[in-house]
Amino acid sequence: MSRVTQKLSAALILAPALLAVSVTAHAYEAGNVILRAGAVAADPQESSGDVKLGGAPTGLEVGVDSNIQLGLTGTFMLSDRLGLGLLAATPFKHTINLNGVGELADVKHLPPTLTLQYFPLGSASALQPYVGAGLNYTTFFSEDFKSDPAAAGFNGLSLDDSWGLALEAGLDYMLTENVVLNAAVWYADIDTEATFDVGGVPGKVSVDIDPYVYMVGLGYKF
Repeated sequence: MSRVTQKLSAALILAPALLAVSVTAHAYEAGNVILRAGAVAADPQESSGDVKLGGAPTGLEVGVDSNIQLGLTGTFMLSDRLGLGLLAATPFKHTINLNGVGELADVKHLPPTLTLQYFPLGSASALQPYVGAGLNYTTFFSEDFKSDPAAAGFNGLSLDDSWGLALEAGLDYMLTENVVLNAAVWYADIDTEATFDVGGVPGKVSVDIDPYVYMVGLGYKF
């Protein structure tokens, strides 16, 4: 057997072991912290109740548009397979539309979401899919009616904060021992009631916002 053949045979024999060492070096283990940042889009799947004025239905409904912001997520590994995840973002800004009338108001919200994450492949894989479930808290602020004629006479907009179930699925891929490529999606149960008045007549509308939230970004494992 030639020296080249001997070296090739040795390389083939050692390759699985070397690969195992490489993959293990990429692994998630208890105590690891993974921080990620990227573009995050909130896409409301809203369902509106009837807008009421003075307690009487108007036949009108509201809609909520999508928005993209900077997303920040973190995972603390409780074990090789379980992690505690947190979703945060810079404030989302949405335009509220009154169907049949036009753009009515702008509102901002923050949706911190805490989930318990499960990583089925465990510590021996550089590819780390995961699923999670937990709670979302959404707080609304900067609720302002627009100044155009469609919003004339509307005042005092306020949206109730929301608590709800959140579900999550994601995928991390270790580009290096510490750098992570990430993609993730969440569903959040967000329900709110908006109150306002029109020329002194009280109004309200209930809205199930229930967005899908999509994120693509990079992360770092500590």
